[in-house]
Amino acid sequence: MQGSARRRQFPPAAPGSQPPGGSFYQGRHGSAKNEDTFKTSQFHFDLWFYFTLQNWVLDFGRPIAMIILPLEWFPLNKPSAGDYFHMAYNVITPFLLLKLIERSPKTLPRSVVYVSIIIFVMGASIHLVGDSVNHRLIFSGYQHHLSVRENPIIKNLKPETLIDSFELLYYYDEYLGHSMWYIPFFLILFIYFTGCFTPIKEESRMPLAALLLMGPSSLYYWYLVTEGQIFILYIFTFFAMMALVMHQKRKGLVLDSNGLFLFYSFIITLVLIGAWVVWLWNDKILRKKYPGVIYIPEPWAFYTLHLSNLHSAKEGF
Repeated sequence: MQGSARRRQFPPAAPGSQPPGGSFYQGRHGSAKNEDTFKTSQFHFDLWFYFTLQNWVLDFGRPIAMIILPLEWFPLNKPSAGDYFHMAYNVITPFLLLKLIERSPKTLPRSVVYVSIIIFVMGASIHLVGDSVNHRLIFSGYQHHLSVRENPIIKNLKPETLIDSFELLYYYDEYLGHSMWYIPFFLILFIYFTGCFTPIKEESRMPLAALLLMGPSSLYYWYLVTEGQIFILYIFTFFAMMALVMHQKRKGLVLDSNGLFLFYSFIITLVLIGAWVVWLWNDKILRKKYPGVIYIPEPWAFYTLHLSNLHSAKEGF
């Protein structure tokens, strides 16, 4: 007993030296929390670059790939090139979001993140199926600027219950799929944003690489919000970010380079959305499809209304 007691006794530490007992002593006295508080953060250029690149190629580029690539390569009864892009997106995006959370200088609620990732994958997969069929209908004359029942190829279907099936498909694509996809997506970004504060004002600067990525990143968020019809979700997330910034400022904390990159990207996105709405404010056909107080047309609805006919005319010429 006495020998054991003597082994547990540590000599007094010299002033300024590490407390005795090594990592065991630190774990018992919560030094991990202190390490969390003062850990420095660098700009995650690699993750933000891959994140922006795959968003543009796999999300924005998938309907373009479906239209451009020859139909003989991807028959209408098989997955299109865009569908394979979507499958890759459903795998790569959750992985990059998890890597962002791992890089956070603060300990974030992992359980919430994991559940959000699961719901994200489910929603994106539901959207994959609905969006695949809806975009393949373009080759049959489907017009995205019209509602399902107003489309020429849909409204004369017999029996009429088939129209209900197409409306169900549209619901899975545009409402359920988008909700289960985008709500966890923005929630994860906000959770990551909560860990992007530092007491060191020198860290509140963006490197040149961040400034160069901000344009493509903001433009993609504009496409995401307008095409996904998720302005309310986006604006609530943005307001929550603003409120958090003001709250943390009172504590003497400022955004680090990653937080500034995300926050400024959202600000530029809001400006782009405003310019888009003003430009199409007097479009009567789009106004009919998007009634109500919030009028934000989808880019692909604009394309099928104004640009697809022009594209076909050029090909005929």
